[in-house]
Amino acid sequence: MPFFRNIVFTAVLVGLIAGLAVSAMQAIGTTPLILQAETFENAGGEAAHVHGHDAAAARADHHHDAATPSDHHHDAEAWAPADGFERNAYTIAANVLTAIGYALVLTALISLRGPANGWREGLFWGLAGFAAVMLAPMIGLPPELPGSPAAELGARQMWWVGTVAATASGLALLAFKRAEPWAAILAVALIAAPHIIGAPLPPEGEHALAPLPLERRFVVLATVTSFVFWLILGALSGLFLKRFEAAR
Repeated sequence: MPFFRNIVFTAVLVGLIAGLAVSAMQAIGTTPLILQAETFENAGGEAAHVHGHDAAAARADHHHDAATPSDHHHDAEAWAPADGFERNAYTIAANVLTAIGYALVLTALISLRGPANGWREGLFWGLAGFAAVMLAPMIGLPPELPGSPAAELGARQMWWVGTVAATASGLALLAFKRAEPWAAILAVALIAAPHIIGAPLPPEGEHALAPLPLERRFVVLATVTSFVFWLILGALSGLFLKRFEAAR
């Protein structure tokens, strides 16, 4: 019972801190870029809607910078939170809940490896999470601004989930079975497989509505935000888990 209690307490505390931190980073970094891109999308009129992206869909799509898989699709009739307090509140709540979920996975994996060794060990787990959830998928599906052309939603989601699962499985084999030669070979195959298959491509002839420099800046800031998020998540998971274990 103390084993599960330590995991849950650690995940909730870490998720709250990491979720609030990433929300602050988004407010300063990526959110202003999304708002700028929405002006280009709105100026595009009906052409933007043909691409299947309204402002609400774009906001959800671009929570990849929080390292989340919340790639939701909304049509023009779909509900979306109002700009301002309501939108910010939903964003913060989503970030905190997502961070708690990821922290549960991290703390469980750390605990399965044995007694927690502190924030340094957690940092390595955080880097592994960043590689699996953000870095590997963005090779085929980089973070997108509103008005960017995209493949069919279901295909993107399937490829994203498959890539995360394959990369995480490969990293897990390297972490838990690194002494076995077969595990290393299988790990490399799993990590490479999604990229050999390839991510779904957007329709030909469609172009992003936002300027290219804005898109590039968004990708950089989204990646940095995700990187910091996972470092916080991993380091705090290892630190708090060790303290809870020591307090038993």
